[in-house]
Amino acid sequence: KTTTGEVEIAVPRDRDGSFEPQLIPKRKRDVSSIEDKVISMYARGMSQRDIASTIEDIYGFSVSHEMVSDITDSVLPDLEEWQNRPLSNCYPFVFVDCLYTTIRNNYETKKYAVYTILGYTIEGKKDILGLWLNETESKHKWMQIFDELKTRGVEDIFFLSMDGVSGLEEGARAIFPDVTVQRCIVHLIRNSIKYVPSKDYKPFTAALKKVYGAPSLKACHSAFESFQNQWSTYPGAVDVWIRNFSHVEQLFDYGSNIRKIMYTTNAVESIHSSFRKVTKKGAFPHENALLKILFLRTKELEKKWEGGHIQQWAMIMNQLLVHDHLKKRVKKYLE
Repeated sequence: KTTTGEVEIAVPRDRDGSFEPQLIPKRKRDVSSIEDKVISMYARGMSQRDIASTIEDIYGFSVSHEMVSDITDSVLPDLEEWQNRPLSNCYPFVFVDCLYTTIRNNYETKKYAVYTILGYTIEGKKDILGLWLNETESKHKWMQIFDELKTRGVEDIFFLSMDGVSGLEEGARAIFPDVTVQRCIVHLIRNSIKYVPSKDYKPFTAALKKVYGAPSLKACHSAFESFQNQWSTYPGAVDVWIRNFSHVEQLFDYGSNIRKIMYTTNAVESIHSSFRKVTKKGAFPHENALLKILFLRTKELEKKWEGGHIQQWAMIMNQLLVHDHLKKRVKKYLE
């Protein structure tokens, strides 16, 4: 018996009755635990067809694709509860990035962007705030997302690191007016080297590192002037940095430990790297199928993070307290 119905199995027998089945013992009538194994396999990116074949190989009976789907649907109430759960009142650092995947609707495939928001709590722990699917990006949609975060209990965000998604900055500021928005330096590098021949990648990125990795703002300005002169033959690449130089300058308003966290969205990109392991199998039949597998992957990541803290968090908190506009906000949420 399973929670989705009964399945007939054949138990091997021998003449003297010495055979003892290990996976399903003799006279056992309930194998509901098989469902946990199905969900575990689904969470690791196995297709419904592969799961059905594996169950048949191990247990000796077949399950339909529909049964596998019904079993994995059992996580949908947990997914809904997780998406609507109350959040911490303050996240000093928040990272936003998107992962593109394909959903198949009525024989038509469409690219969807999965937007993941990762936050660092005031205690220095990681928390995935939610997952959202979008066909298009807009200021209005991002205002809805950040308004949802506020409704779920988020009162303050100090820094928001993003990759330049359309409408995100305006949407965030509309709900959290005191947030400092930081363009991801790594994404700016990727955008600028599109205008640079591959033979010049290394010297070009080395010159850039002297700009954003400078020890002081004065040294940054000096390095940027040299960078513009040295690479003037690639105006498209230089223009990317001229248009976004304010995001480089503001890094030097803060200590090195804060800069190291806020200058890139790598923290959330590593989550998407984990997601890609289970989404690379192809198009998903509907949105829930995609959200189920991402939710299960998220729960596995949360298990890994249990008890852990962000490196150098004590130093980061001390550097936040140096700034008058942050000191009151930090103390408010630490009390």
